[in-house]
Amino acid sequence: MTTVATDAVYLTAAFYKFVDLPDFAERRPGLLAFCEAHHVKGLILLAREGINSTIAGAPEDVHAVLAYLRSDPKLVDLEHKESFSNKAPFHRMKVRLKKEIVTLGVEGISPTKRVGQYVKPEDWNDLISSPDVVVIDTRNDYEVEIGTFKGAVDPNIQSFSQLTEWVQKAKVLEEKNGQKPRVAMFCTGGIRCEKSTSLMLEHGFEDVYHLQGGILKYLEVVPPQNSLWEGECFVFDERVSVGHGLKPGPHELCRCCREPLPNGAKISPLFELGVSCPRCHAHTSDVQKNSARERQRQWEIAKAKQINHIGTPQRQQKIANLLPMDAPILYSFRRCPYAMRARLALLASGIRCEIREIALSQKPESMLAASPKGTVPVMLVNGRVLEESLDIMRWALSQNDPAHWQTQDSEGHEDALQLVKVCDQEFKLNLDRYKYPNRYDLSDGMTHREQGADYLKQLEKRLSQTANLMGANWTWVDAAIAPFVRQFARTDRAWFDAQAWPALKLWLEKFEQSPEFETVMHKYKVWHQDAKPVAFPATVSTN
Repeated sequence: MTTVATDAVYLTAAFYKFVDLPDFAERRPGLLAFCEAHHVKGLILLAREGINSTIAGAPEDVHAVLAYLRSDPKLVDLEHKESFSNKAPFHRMKVRLKKEIVTLGVEGISPTKRVGQYVKPEDWNDLISSPDVVVIDTRNDYEVEIGTFKGAVDPNIQSFSQLTEWVQKAKVLEEKNGQKPRVAMFCTGGIRCEKSTSLMLEHGFEDVYHLQGGILKYLEVVPPQNSLWEGECFVFDERVSVGHGLKPGPHELCRCCREPLPNGAKISPLFELGVSCPRCHAHTSDVQKNSARERQRQWEIAKAKQINHIGTPQRQQKIANLLPMDAPILYSFRRCPYAMRARLALLASGIRCEIREIALSQKPESMLAASPKGTVPVMLVNGRVLEESLDIMRWALSQNDPAHWQTQDSEGHEDALQLVKVCDQEFKLNLDRYKYPNRYDLSDGMTHREQGADYLKQLEKRLSQTANLMGANWTWVDAAIAPFVRQFARTDRAWFDAQAWPALKLWLEKFEQSPEFETVMHKYKVWHQDAKPVAFPATVSTN
């Protein structure tokens, strides 16, 4: 594959493949997590019929995502097209599930079953120069407007799904002397042509061809002096258009309709920067225009201050927040005891991560995509999704355990596992019903308080003999249990303080007054999709 020599820092990769993916929905969480872990932005569509995407980022990160995809036997031969730019083409990463990776809306049309003949870019000129070939541009009207192949037919459609109706009525496709014409079809990257040639074959056309790799591949490999392409090629990212060599073109995008500005648009009274253009002015209300004006105003303020307004900031802000490039992402909730013990283990292991504090009433889409069960903590690390607090603790301590928190090599390991198991099962059940009796249709939680107290008595007995649950030193067992004991104690502190549990109280007091507790209970703002990365822990120790 030919690449473009450049000093630009952003690599854009466009790719698609029609392939049967019955488990496409299950692929979404891991793929999104891997892209986010590598700071890659863009859009990936997954459907039963395959994958369609354009992504961008640092070259090594984009190539890592491509390698991740190709590690799947079904995608091992996935082809992609590359281009470079000095400006981030995308501001967010999205992985969406669709019925079709490109919407035609016709049942039974499947390029995995039947498709037209591929024509290499080097051979395309000869084909479309033949007088008996009808050349059809399958793209939307605003795409055709800024560039197309010489002599190509423009169906003048506003969406790809309208192509079917056009094919049925187009006079240029009518039979002559009892024969249907030869047809050559093209689109931006080749994906729409896969569907459209399959459609043509279903309509009885026999000689159907399409440009392999689409316009982008043609512009990449065919020299300008040999080209039959006229104008620029619209692309669905911040570059707006590209020309030969896939160099970004001169076109600008209307931020309202997301289409390229028509010629002379900026001198039209219907043009307002960030608000409307002659193409879309009549299609938005005054309320929508005022909202766009405010968005534009905020963007201009951010630009003047040299800060990002749109999307998640890039690598330099990660560095500014003292985060490593491959930092794990932790979705957390400050008061949740499960999340608390995960943060304790990450802190003890010295692992820095990007923390995303959530609001339980508004769980972010990216978290739910990674872990549909919707509970914290959730950690994304190296393409993996860890959605259980104990799994996060084990992973963190397996990476680094300077304080010797682990117990698997000790005689008391089975005892440690049992102690935490009882905490997570019986004690947590009683804690919930004691703290929130109304949730369980209970008049009060007193019975469950007494049952929970039985477990605390066991802890008191252990702690009356040793400073911590597994001996003299604090271990993962203490970190796993202490947040739940704290929550139990805080439900009715006066009652708890009145109990004859001196050792347990001292142990809990030391925990609540420790620097580690202060660090893990640091208050973070609720994370949102456009927020800049925030590091946990908030500061780095200089010791």
